[in-house]
Amino acid sequence: MIRVAILGQGMVASHLAIGIERIKQGEIEPYGVPLARYKLPYRIEDIEIVVAYDVDSSKVDRSLYEVARKLVGETLPIPKTLKDVYVREGIHLGSLKGLPFKATGLEEKMSVREAISRLVDEWKELDIDVVVNVITTEYGRPFNTVEALEKAINEDNREVLTASHAYAYALAMYSKEHRSAGFVNAIPTPLANDEGVVELYRKTGSIVLGDDGATGATPLTADLLEHMAERNRYVKFIVQFNIGGNTDFLALAQPERNLMKEHTKSRIVEDILGYEAPHYIKPTGYLEPLGDKKFVAMHLEYITFNGLQDEVYVLARINDSPALAGKLVDLIRLAKIAVDRGLKGTVYEINAFYMKKPGPSNSKAISKIQAYNLLIKWLGQ
Repeated sequence: MIRVAILGQGMVASHLAIGIERIKQGEIEPYGVPLARYKLPYRIEDIEIVVAYDVDSSKVDRSLYEVARKLVGETLPIPKTLKDVYVREGIHLGSLKGLPFKATGLEEKMSVREAISRLVDEWKELDIDVVVNVITTEYGRPFNTVEALEKAINEDNREVLTASHAYAYALAMYSKEHRSAGFVNAIPTPLANDEGVVELYRKTGSIVLGDDGATGATPLTADLLEHMAERNRYVKFIVQFNIGGNTDFLALAQPERNLMKEHTKSRIVEDILGYEAPHYIKPTGYLEPLGDKKFVAMHLEYITFNGLQDEVYVLARINDSPALAGKLVDLIRLAKIAVDRGLKGTVYEINAFYMKKPGPSNSKAISKIQAYNLLIKWLGQ
């Protein structure tokens, strides 16, 4: 079994929990799980979510069944097995600041160091294998050294600490004191791209995967750019934007949070093409009626043979949260496989396929077609 703790019991986490249970019960096929047709050391049925953490007071102390029913109960059947798993209070550090939620965090009752110690103790008791971070997009910068991160924690510096960094540090301490485990960072906060965090994970014999799960338009954009590069077409410009109506798009209405997402989405252009084509690649808006099914638009213009110009247009509506949840099913298993192999720090071969900004820092973003082949080779399939 792979015992999992979820950070942020929102739409993505709810779809993840529901989907895993429905697969276990034979209700659905594992479509949307990239590695479902491969025989891995761990099956989807081996995943067991044992605890979740959130800071939204309407979710804390509720079961995953109650939370999921409120979020998606009108569109999906909620497995009753989720009644046995509860949401506990997590670390806030302003991750929901400015959003219309009543949020409380452990650090409001104690120091950040004490909150981290509490999490470590809880995870020891639960014997956690993998922690998955799907909290709302926050603004965060890398610490770059273990010493800088530990200094911020020891000094209780809440101006520079993010919830993600505190959670990641907790998992590293858990690995040091209990046993090696994995941390999956599916949001843009730099963890696998933070040299300090990666070094901490090397020292504690643990694995951090990240950053920012690549789901809808970004993988498609990467593969279109690879298509252009392989055919030696010159891309004049590319425009790609998303508009959605879920909580994450609401958070992205705040400029500093939007900047985090824009940074992870736009680096693919130069990495794949080899030159910086003019581009506008970012989440651009929140419109509540769209709900979780975001609107995606893309426009690419390029020069082909004889100097002529062609254009590509793409319009799509994509279920945002399920797209990421399906990939998390793989990432949970891959994190455990990496730990079992005795790997430490981060794993580029995994990050390159599943993440918008694959760690470690300064790693190249490649097309998802190339990354998929790299991943399969790493798995030995």
